[in-house]
Amino acid sequence: MFTGIIEELGIVKDIAKEKGNMVITVEASFAAKLKLNESVAHNGACLSVIPQSKKTYKVMAVQETLARTNIKHLKKGSKINLERSMAANGHVDGHFVLGHIDGIVKCTSVRKLQGSHVFTFSCSKSDRNYIVEKGSVALNGASLTIANVTSTSFSVAIIPYTFAHTNFESIKPGDEINIEFDILGKYVVQYMSKSKK
Repeated sequence: MFTGIIEELGIVKDIAKEKGNMVITVEASFAAKLKLNESVAHNGACLSVIPQSKKTYKVMAVQETLARTNIKHLKKGSKINLERSMAANGHVDGHFVLGHIDGIVKCTSVRKLQGSHVFTFSCSKSDRNYIVEKGSVALNGASLTIANVTSTSFSVAIIPYTFAHTNFESIKPGDEINIEFDILGKYVVQYMSKSKK
């Protein structure tokens, strides 16, 4: 489990294909501290690590992960949001994030304001069921508050620190972003849909 507070920006050092899967070598400051099969969120997607050196580790993204996330768009040199799993006695500074990506949303606009940026993303009618104004959402693994909602889109406001310390700095209109809806909201929607039958 994660909190959506991005720990650092990792750098993709190498990508290799293996039987339809993608093996990604990532450089991160905490690489030497990782243990075999430890969970790390990569743009919000929970992947098991294979320690490689003091500076790098490897992860494998299987076909299901590639089909559902923007991991398939990574290339050598890409910056990727990283978060190690939370300790049981740790603080939940963001919200409960499982690292199980629900899908991808497309960025439709980026507005620079005085002191912040507003990112708008398109969403489907079914996605709209899980999006609540002032509720939580994880985008590329970052825990964010939904600022505005329409029938076809939603927006989030990004503070300067988050903009500078995540890959939101490089997101532009047309880019696909990983989304994980709030787990509590997903259970409520499922329960309510079953209770109506």
